[in-house]
Amino acid sequence: MIARLEPQVSGIALNANGDAARFADYGLPVLPDGIGGFPGPLAGVLAGLDWAAGKGADAIVTAAADTPFFPADLVPRLLLAAKGKDHPLAMAITPREEGEALKSGGKHINRHPTFGLWPVALRDDLRAALHDGLRKVVLWTDRHDAAEALFPADPFDPFFNVNTPEDLARAEALANEAAT
Repeated sequence: MIARLEPQVSGIALNANGDAARFADYGLPVLPDGIGGFPGPLAGVLAGLDWAAGKGADAIVTAAADTPFFPADLVPRLLLAAKGKDHPLAMAITPREEGEALKSGGKHINRHPTFGLWPVALRDDLRAALHDGLRKVVLWTDRHDAAEALFPADPFDPFFNVNTPEDLARAEALANEAAT
């Protein structure tokens, strides 16, 4: 994940709770959630936004660590999708596989909101939303009219994440196919 993201950004930090020393080998800052109770991915986004604000950055990009095949052009495509917006807020989407139930307001897409471009300017709004109990990423991104960056899902969804032993076997097979 680091090797794939590093060429696309000016700096990387990890969002993780618990003992930060377990990530020492990566040599990256480890940002714990600033809001207790493990409120979910938005708390990690907020930790990144607070870190970026301290660095003078305008935005951050987030990527899930359990998604080894995310696009090597993630950042430029998110930036392009957010072009012309008041605040650069965008999320990755892919076409929905045939036969999947419709979600996302009836759109034929899969939303991947943990792969997003987040404006530092909205961090106080996000903090207030979290303190008010908001936990669902798309509810907050929809509130701010997030742009969508469409990525192809052929031959497979590049945002496929590894959560189970079966997922790991599939990821290993896909990696072996790519290497040949």
